[in-house]
Amino acid sequence: MSIATAAPTTATTTDPRTPALLDRARPLVLALFRIVVSLLFLFHGTQGFGLFGGVDGHGMAVPFGVWPGWWASAIEVLGALLVLAGLYTRAAAIVLSGVMAYAYFTVHAPLGLLPMQNAGEPAALYSWIFLALAVTGPGAFALDRLRRR
Repeated sequence: MSIATAAPTTATTTDPRTPALLDRARPLVLALFRIVVSLLFLFHGTQGFGLFGGVDGHGMAVPFGVWPGWWASAIEVLGALLVLAGLYTRAAAIVLSGVMAYAYFTVHAPLGLLPMQNAGEPAALYSWIFLALAVTGPGAFALDRLRRR
């Protein structure tokens, strides 16, 4: 037995099955990511209607039809449901990314430069997450797959 064959294996592998395994796992992981993010965002959107602690955790709802709060909540809820179902995922994700970018720059950025200073970290993260979903697509278990057939 030579030293070369007795050497411990490293994190990189030349196993030809690894890329195939990753290719099969990718749609599943992406679907789980899409589902979890959309559920969390659905809770975020319903806060504008007084659910889950309401606006800023004070139990208040945004009055009906008030711009932009009520409309932002309505768009967030509808978009989150579409992304959750994987229906028109890319379009819904682009809209949600824009909604959160708008929220960051109009509500949070005037309070401070960095997200840690202006409490805009969730808005910034959701904006980038939805942009990533718009680029990557819905993954497995999406109604978009049925719609395309």
